[in-house]
Formats: sequence, structure tokens, C-alpha cells
Amino acid sequence: MAGSVFGTHFQVSTWGESHGKGIGVVVDGCPAGLPLSEEIIQRYLERRKPGQTRYSTPRKEADEVGILSGIFEGKTTGTPISMVVYNTSQQSKDYSEIAGYFRPGHADYTFDQKYGFRDYRGGGRSSGRETVGRVAAGAVACEVLKSLGVTVTAYTKEIGGISVDMAKTDIGDIFKSPLYMPDLEASEKAELLLEQKMKEQDSVGGVIECVVKGLPAGVGEPVFDKLDASLAKAVMSIGAVKGFEIGDGFAAAKSFGSDNNDSFIIRQDGSVAKETNHAGGILGGISDGSDIILRAAVKPTPSIARTQRTVNRSGEEIEVNIRGRHDPIIVPRAVVVVESMAALVIVDMLFSSMASNMDAVRRFFGR
Repeated sequence: MAGSVFGTHFQVSTWGESHGKGIGVVVDGCPAGLPLSEEIIQRYLERRKPGQTRYSTPRKEADEVGILSGIFEGKTTGTPISMVVYNTSQQSKDYSEIAGYFRPGHADYTFDQKYGFRDYRGGGRSSGRETVGRVAAGAVACEVLKSLGVTVTAYTKEIGGISVDMAKTDIGDIFKSPLYMPDLEASEKAELLLEQKMKEQDSVGGVIECVVKGLPAGVGEPVFDKLDASLAKAVMSIGAVKGFEIGDGFAAAKSFGSDNNDSFIIRQDGSVAKETNHAGGILGGISDGSDIILRAAVKPTPSIARTQRTVNRSGEEIEVNIRGRHDPIIVPRAVVVVESMAALVIVDMLFSSMASNMDAVRRFFGR
């Protein structure tokens, strides 16, 4: 299976299955000297861990990370960082019956068509549990960015049509909400909707917003490796994501140039800035120094207990009720995944930009 390696200068390779022995990742290209520990990585993994609220799968996993290489005396050595999280709460028998049919909304049918074989235990590599490796690698990337004064913050913007009121948002409230919404009033409304849909044996989708602060202008490549294109690929590679936008995104299609263009101004310190940020911090595929603002549309959890129609591998139409342990909503646990993928892209492109002009190369080598 190709496609499990991401990045060029800061490269990650994920491995493992939902119901295998474990999930892991190898991070190559992290500079030596970065303070890093299992405790730091664990803080990020805690945010996507299952079983923390009634709105996530009851599957209980400690998701304790082990660093196997690349760290010595609390700092990175510059060699590949290998990390593993062992699975401890698999209940593969819950999935045995789905070996014979295709679950609506899942990758069962497409895996069968591509490989002629699939790991039906929780979806194998197409399971949301694959994101454990992404988050562990993203934690390393976030620590690199923090050391450079760049922050990446994601949160739930909308659930089932209930959106946060930006005038009422408080970033400090993100972790007070079980849904990671920075507007606690909106969170309460969304929780009531979820309770209703859970009783109806249904699921809910939503939107995740991610804001990158402190990234200087000049990061990204102007043709095929545009910063926004790379972010789109990274975020769209998350299994449940079905839509992506930067800045005003699809709303820009309804506006006019006189409204959508961001006027440039001179700050008091003489630096160039934008008066507005409809572009979402990226122009021509390159960061412009403003906040980067991106959003991901996340579909409802496809595994629901309600009766659904499908077909089996014998070509018969049947009705099914999906059993097993599933999230009624994917969005809250995907917040840190979106944050991680954004961080991985930005670190990779920052490293690429270090050699974009001779002045930068001379500064690096002290010439």
C-alpha cells in the first residue's frame, strides 16, 4: 500500500491498523536539540483519545505513547523519531459479520475493489484510529513551531448547523467544552442536538476551524506546492473530511473584488500589513504574514445503529444495523488531527523556505 508517507524535508510515515497490535509513526527530518518527551507527545494524544465523553466511542484505550528512537537526555538527536501506541481494547468479534457486506459510508467496497481483500476489523488503515500516528507526529511539529513563535490552534466551529458566535468566543473555553467549541452557549445547544440524534440512532457532522499565528510572510511555493494547496491535501487526507476552505473560502464566490481584496497598509513600525484577511493569510500560494485561517467540513459518523440498506459480497441487497463501538460525532476528536496536519505542512514548508534565496543561505552559513 503506497501513500503512508507525508512531507519532504520534515517527513512522517504512519503504520498500523485499528485492531492490530499497535499504531505508530516515524518522523524523519526533525532538527537536533528540540526538547521532547513522551509526556509532551501524550498531551496531544489525550485530546483524540476515545472514551473521554459520552459523545465519543466507549472504546477504552490509554493511548500511551512510547518513543523508541531519536531522543536522548530529553532532546531530539536529529535521527528518525519512532513512536508507538499499542492497542489494548480491541473487540474484533464486534466486526466479524461485516466481512460479508459493505457498510454504507465506509471504505469497505472501495478497498475490496482495489485490493480484493480488506481488514474488516474496524476498518484497518481506513479507521479513524490511524490518526494516532498523525497526532504524535503533529505534536513534534507543534513543538518545533512553538520554538519559532508560531502557534496552531484548532477548534470546533460548527456542529449540525449550530455555529459558534465569533463575538462570544473565548479560546480559553475550548477545553471547557466537551465538543471543543470556544463558545459555551453554542456548545450547550450542540450537546442537546447530539443527545437527540443519539436517541434516534443517528450521527452528526460539523466544521473545524484552524488558525495559525506568527508565521512570517514568504512560506510556500508558487506552483504545485502552494501553501494552501498543501494544507488542503493534508487536511483532506483525514478520513472523515469532505470539504476544505481557506479564508473566506466558498463565500468568496458570492462576493465582489472590491469587497474580497485585502488592502495593504503600513503599520506604525513601517512594516507592510493587510487591513483585512479575506485571503486567509495566503496569497499566490505563499504566506503573507497574516493569520492563516482554514476550515474542514467533517461528515457524520457513517457507523450508526439505525437500519440501513446495502449489498453483500454475494450481490444481494440486504438491511443492516451496524454494531460495535462508534462515535456519534467525529468532529471533537478530529480537532487535534486537523491541528496536527496543519503543523506538519507548515514545518515542512518552513524548512523548504530556508533555501529560497541566497541571502537566507548566507545567513545560515555565516557568510
